[in-house]
Amino acid sequence: MLAIAAPCSERRQPRKSALALKRFVDITLALLVITLLTPLMVVLGVLIYLESPGPIFYTSERIGKDGVVFSFFKFRTMVNGADALRSQLEALNERDAVFFKLSKDPRVTRLGGFLRKYSLDELPQLLNVLRGEMSLVGPRPPLASEVEKYEPEHLIRFAVLPGLTGLWQVESRRDPSFANYIALDMRYVHNWSLWLDVKVLLRTAGVVLRGTGC
Repeated sequence: MLAIAAPCSERRQPRKSALALKRFVDITLALLVITLLTPLMVVLGVLIYLESPGPIFYTSERIGKDGVVFSFFKFRTMVNGADALRSQLEALNERDAVFFKLSKDPRVTRLGGFLRKYSLDELPQLLNVLRGEMSLVGPRPPLASEVEKYEPEHLIRFAVLPGLTGLWQVESRRDPSFANYIALDMRYVHNWSLWLDVKVLLRTAGVVLRGTGC
């Protein structure tokens, strides 16, 4: 567990019944999607291995609710050992100092680009949802190296479970600004409701179908 003390604020505390219902919805929808898409995920796993031999899944340590560190799953979209190549590309970073992102990252495989475009690489995070480490909707779980650059007021995002999707994904996915990213996360935490989750999930479906991932 990372030592994180989320600052006290005027954040409205949700009712336990609402949180229990959110968890029920998370489990129900995650199981439904996994059941429906298991054949697709098996095919994707085989294709990933055939194109670029190595692990099918990419796992990284992320920071979750209350500073708990957990293993975060994705389908691997880069060549095996891509993390070791990042230092060679730092000077080309297209995001601000907190994030690292290249629109034409040479480490991304051809299939990986397709998976990212339609957010299919995120499907293994449904396992994180079932394990209680993530929710379907919430702030994206950051790396410890990113958290080190946070201001104290940003720590409020750790008051809730991180999400597979969130406000940033549906409103500003291509915006490179960390300020806007963190502002949307804080807005979600301060204004959370079940209805907000429903709206984000519906908008996420549209984003995925349009293929706006990168």
